[in-house]
Amino acid sequence: MPNILDLRRRIRSVRNTRQITRAMKMVAGARLRRAQERILRARPYAGAIRSVLESVAARVDLTEQSAIPLLAARDVRRVLLVLVTADRGLCGAFNSNLIRAAHSYLEQHSDVEVSMLAVGRKGYDHFRKRMVPLAGEHINIFSKLEFSSARAVAAQIIELYSDAKVDAVDFIYNEFKSIMTQHVVVERYLPIPPVKPAQGQYLVDYIYEQPPAEIFSLLLPRYVESQVFRALLESQAAELAAKTTAMDAATRNASEMIDSLTLYMNRVRQAAITKEIIEIVSGAAAQEE
Repeated sequence: MPNILDLRRRIRSVRNTRQITRAMKMVAGARLRRAQERILRARPYAGAIRSVLESVAARVDLTEQSAIPLLAARDVRRVLLVLVTADRGLCGAFNSNLIRAAHSYLEQHSDVEVSMLAVGRKGYDHFRKRMVPLAGEHINIFSKLEFSSARAVAAQIIELYSDAKVDAVDFIYNEFKSIMTQHVVVERYLPIPPVKPAQGQYLVDYIYEQPPAEIFSLLLPRYVESQVFRALLESQAAELAAKTTAMDAATRNASEMIDSLTLYMNRVRQAAITKEIIEIVSGAAAQEE
């Protein structure tokens, strides 16, 4: 049975841990609000570039579209899997869910050659020890996520696909739904499906200086960059939400543990006091006899 001194040390240690988890929860919550604002600011740009693409696509026939490398569909024999995980832990099941989804993906696509591009240290550390060929890694980018990071990832996947080194590019990342919900998404980024204007949609009649096909081929890489940036923003927000939830649960668990240990320490102290009183009374009674 631990003595009172050991229990006091343990309570002090748990209190220090609770202070740390509470501070981490507040930091993650503040960063989460900024990440949500960045997602809201990025959506208008993604919608605008998609609108321009549809407008240009209406003036480019399907024959010209099929000649553009990013739209060229090939028989899928080699796939590049881009796994977006966090750089750090302490975010609940965030990374384990993504890694589990990646293993499931590899099992389902065992008939094709799959290479992996790891975005985030956790995915890289996990799969570099497995028999999975790594096409590269992008780590430590979420501490200060910028558009240049998304551009570097997009440039690498565009180069691999344009050079016909891979026949498809799939992304696995966590999509942010709410602070309590993050959804693992498996999404194909390349090849880009043929862009067509929505039925009944009014197209703005832009005046183009260059031929529409040339503009279309130049806009597609920008579209891929915006989609990659959106996936990274979604993953960052989902990670911060998972970390906020995990640290909140850890803080509550620490408080419950402190209450339990305090109650147990009081019982041990009361038992020690009762024992001492019994010994004193027994000694006094023995002297009277």
